[in-house]
Amino acid sequence: MNDNNISKITPEILDLAKMCVDTSLINPELYTKYEVKRGLRDISGKGVLAGLTDISEIRSYTIIDSDMIPCEGKLFYRGIDIEEIVKGFIKENRFGFEEVTYLLLFGNLPNQQELTNFTELLANYRTLPTSFVRDIIMKAPSADMMNTLARSVLTLYAYDSQAEDTTIPNVLRQSLQMISLFPLLSVYGYQAYSHYHDGKSLFIHSPQPELSTAENILHILRPDSKYTALEAKLLDLALVLHMEHGGGNNSTFTTHVVSSSGTDTYSSVAASLGSLKGPKHGGANIKVVKMFEDMKATIKDWTDEEEVSRYLRALLHKEAFDKAGLIYGMGHAVYSLSDPRANIFKAFVENLSREKNRMDEFALYSLVERLAPQIISEERKIYKGVSANVDFYSGFVYSMLDLPTELFTPIFAIARIVGWSAHRIEELTNGGKIIRPAYKSIAVHKPYCPLTERE
Repeated sequence: MNDNNISKITPEILDLAKMCVDTSLINPELYTKYEVKRGLRDISGKGVLAGLTDISEIRSYTIIDSDMIPCEGKLFYRGIDIEEIVKGFIKENRFGFEEVTYLLLFGNLPNQQELTNFTELLANYRTLPTSFVRDIIMKAPSADMMNTLARSVLTLYAYDSQAEDTTIPNVLRQSLQMISLFPLLSVYGYQAYSHYHDGKSLFIHSPQPELSTAENILHILRPDSKYTALEAKLLDLALVLHMEHGGGNNSTFTTHVVSSSGTDTYSSVAASLGSLKGPKHGGANIKVVKMFEDMKATIKDWTDEEEVSRYLRALLHKEAFDKAGLIYGMGHAVYSLSDPRANIFKAFVENLSREKNRMDEFALYSLVERLAPQIISEERKIYKGVSANVDFYSGFVYSMLDLPTELFTPIFAIARIVGWSAHRIEELTNGGKIIRPAYKSIAVHKPYCPLTERE
């Protein structure tokens, strides 16, 4: 096949694709008949219990007289309320990513000496193999940074003489290296793409060992390496809030499933990256930002509640933006009354909005956050409450930090690699059985037909 035609969809492919769709369609009524929990969730949104974890807990309801009563969302890392964790490092004026990484991996918050030693360990691992940037990242740069990140992770396998060793000390070593290297792989991948595709100047800044993970991201991303204290602290907060979210989220469950097969760490992480890339998972905040861009261009008066409400109803009626019928950033698979990560974010977002002179946009976000749940409840049959999720504000934060859209999902990955690592170690420690749920076949049995007799 000619290289120029490698991406071309021919009429033959269209015909074959129609056959694929026709043979793949399943009567929706059969899911009810056989009590299939689509998405491993029941009709009320409660997840099917598939495992146990000691890493984090998501609380969205309380049990009163055997009834599930929705409550304000809570998130616990190793049993500690995320709100208390954030208050702790913010009050003491330090960055939280490194100490929360320690907490998730080892089960306890570090003391000062442990934190210092661990931070130095991460800094020492923040070094790519010789010529890796030139030979791997700079070659065939991809328009999608998640694909670039996955390719880099799989290539690191070739540089690891113990790549197949799945003992816990080796997996921990591999995990710490990837936690340290994800910012470099992501940002360098973007710099290469920006240079070769967009013709921009190429900047490859070396990380600084004395800087935090959040500071290093801004340092290696920006041409002048400059950033404000508030910018670095808000990016650090974003990383902490995205680090972990239970074993059932799509990418972390992927970590468990793939790890249960006994495969290597690099393959496991690459699979989880593929999951996180999806717009229904890690790519959701990009949709929120683009939706608001359309909203700002469409609505004349951003403070007019009636005009904003009409736009939101048009979204639900598939008459606005991408006509998908969704208000992006609203609702969550688990939370109902509130997402604690969104609540934590909002207070700090207002401060950054003020610093960046974007308070009018912040006011619009706040208005949509207030109006959308009511409008969704009026327009849709829902089984639990709807509230803003963490993606609602994170994209706005990243845009104020001047992070390119291409890096929105990789920033998520830079944080979530910590949770994946903790869950992989947990699976390898407690596993033994390969994860294999059941699928019921609904195919009609039919006899084999010889080639000469087929129509």
